[in-house]
Amino acid sequence: MADVPSDAPQHCPGTSSSQAGKSSACQGCPNQTICASGATQAPDPAIEEIRVKMASVKHKILVLSGKGGVGKSTISTQLAHGLAGDSSTEVALLDVDICGPSIPKMMGVEGEQVHQSGSGWSPVYVEDNLAVMSVGFLLSSPDDAIIWRGPKKNGMIKQFLRDVDWGQLDYLIVDTPPGTSDEHLSVVQYLCGAGVDGAIIVTTPQEVSLQDVRKEIRFCEKVGLPVIGVVENMSGFLCPKCKNMTPIFPPTTGGAEKMCLDMGLSFLERVPLDPRIGKSCDEGRPFLTEVADSPAAAAYRSIVRGVTEYCASRRHQGDADQTAAGQRQDGEP
Repeated sequence: MADVPSDAPQHCPGTSSSQAGKSSACQGCPNQTICASGATQAPDPAIEEIRVKMASVKHKILVLSGKGGVGKSTISTQLAHGLAGDSSTEVALLDVDICGPSIPKMMGVEGEQVHQSGSGWSPVYVEDNLAVMSVGFLLSSPDDAIIWRGPKKNGMIKQFLRDVDWGQLDYLIVDTPPGTSDEHLSVVQYLCGAGVDGAIIVTTPQEVSLQDVRKEIRFCEKVGLPVIGVVENMSGFLCPKCKNMTPIFPPTTGGAEKMCLDMGLSFLERVPLDPRIGKSCDEGRPFLTEVADSPAAAAYRSIVRGVTEYCASRRHQGDADQTAAGQRQDGEP
């Protein structure tokens, strides 16, 4: 749970619970008095601070997956590169996979340092219009293990959102760890005042992955996070030589497209397996431009189009709602 202190007893109800400081599990806890006073149930002041900080970010998009190893970070990096392909678009990629920060390597900026300025932490720039922030930049070695409990991870995420000097951004892409745990709850909680456009959910075709993705979708429903759409990654192996497609993970229950049809969600795209994707990620080079004529690159571009169209329609609807609200205040029918 995102609101359980590191020194709390095993069955702590959480500091924001109505039972905080009152349940039997709270007996003997050093935090019992302050929890019982109700002080811990007050809104976190960081939420308002982050709302103000994020006012300069037009669109905020989370990339989620129920299962690890489905290529979520790969989708995040290619989405960031694709959006930044328009030189007039300012993009940032935030890595909140605290225990497995792979974004620096995949973006070709491993070993770079984060610098402090008067306006906060300065992100690392891949291109003039593409910034990256990750806990990986704060480690002395990429092989260092991060062994943190939930509260410390949550504090790091809060710092990333509140203390990084993002500047004016068109898109902030947030790459999350797999599952529905502390990091996801923290991001949604801290960005609730700033407004999140939605989430892209990444899966592979087989049912064992789709099972966890359905849980991720239910998580989004429970926290009020819109789902932009689902990407089916590793959707068959594309041979670079003969161009034949072989299903490596057979969609025994119909794959992601059928799941989206059953659940009333948008299906964004299928991305085939291509050995050159892994190679480009290991080398920190953008696959979209390295192998621009491949079917996988075409699929990534389709995802980018889907996201930009979704965000544009959402922004247009927001502008229309503001205009209607202003007319009502002015007494217009």
